[in-house]
Amino acid sequence: MKLFFIALFIVSELFASLDSITSFDADFVQSITDEKNKTISYTGHIIATKPQNARWSYFKPVKKEVYINDYDVTIVEPEIEQVIIRRIESNFDFFKMIANAKEDSKDSYTAKYGDTLFNIKKSGNLIESISYLDEFENRVTIVFKNQKQNQSINKILFMPSYPLEFDIIRD
Repeated sequence: MKLFFIALFIVSELFASLDSITSFDADFVQSITDEKNKTISYTGHIIATKPQNARWSYFKPVKKEVYINDYDVTIVEPEIEQVIIRRIESNFDFFKMIANAKEDSKDSYTAKYGDTLFNIKKSGNLIESISYLDEFENRVTIVFKNQKQNQSINKILFMPSYPLEFDIIRD
């Protein structure tokens, strides 16, 4: 779950050099590699706006929608007809993370949140990728393509939508 919070933040707020980003829209490939070098890749699309609205739409290998707003994360999994609603950690400080970000080299940044170190690559003014070790020591890499920044995004896209007959789990 930490992935969604952190990636949303980095995408929508990335450091002082990209602080003018107000929205982000991109296709992505998210690869997760375990300690045995087994990798699973997900493809999808993300839209995000400041301060912390995002919608991660996963297409393959499973369909899933992840909606993030100021207070909740809502995960809609149509294949199992389930919705999970979780409160966002109240102590998550996006701006403190920005203030502590360090430029390692041209177009390469490092940010720390909790015990997790995030590596961010950019190309020009566009975010190219985010990588980190998750809480299970899996290597996670998210590569973005077809990025668009600072475009108007209809806020209704961040409103969770699902059939009423889905099982709803509140965490």
